Amino acid sequence: MNIILFRSDELDGDHLCLDDERFEHIASLLTPSPGDVLRVGEINGLMGDGTVESITDSDVRMQVSLGKAPPDKLPLTLVVALPRPKMLRRILRNCAELGVEKLVLINAAKVEKSFWQTPVLQERTIEQYLFRGLEQSVDTVPPTIQLAKRFRPFVEDELPALLKESTGLVAHPGQDESCDKYAGESLLVAIGPEGGWTTFEVDLLKAAGCIGVNLGPRILRVENAVTSVIAKLSP
Repeated sequence: MNIILFRSDELDGDHLCLDDERFEHIASLLTPSPGDVLRVGEINGLMGDGTVESITDSDVRMQVSLGKAPPDKLPLTLVVALPRPKMLRRILRNCAELGVEKLVLINAAKVEKSFWQTPVLQERTIEQYLFRGLEQSVDTVPPTIQLAKRFRPFVEDELPALLKESTGLVAHPGQDESCDKYAGESLLVAIGPEGGWTTFEVDLLKAAGCIGVNLGPRILRVENAVTSVIAKLSP
């Protein structure tokens, strides 16, 4: 935890009191004394300093001063076929940690129906994994998350509007063009499930305006494809 995150409604003026797992982290790992300064940030807001006023066996109290903007987000929207829950947890953390602007979790032919029933997709749980990524990378603004449970309506009805502001790419093995050439642009990248997109899905994504690209000669797991795309396309 490289930054202590808090919500705006947790502030009392410019004072912050923590008595949950954030306090436990501060007390057991940071072990501050009154007067010490910790890095803090308001979720979806500014970052700054938290000067420890007191720390007891049950809570820590700080005076907060904010004034630093969080790092810029990558101009990148990822459309990822919903992976298995264990992998989804890592993808959520990694997208927040690496500064992805938006993540759309979408259905696909090779996505198991049971994946949509996972507790990981509960709003509060998604939030927790996003915050873990923000705490690691020292950021306060999580990616926007969208759940698209119907593939074709999303691609036909919503995707064209998104592509008015971004270049669309569909990552799929066997495509001739490399994604590397688009680094630095505002992008939307579609990444398929384990086993890949079906031919129908690739054709529909291309019809909506996406360009077929490859991520190199190797076939990657979904979570590694996500990280590879972010690395290859970051400015």
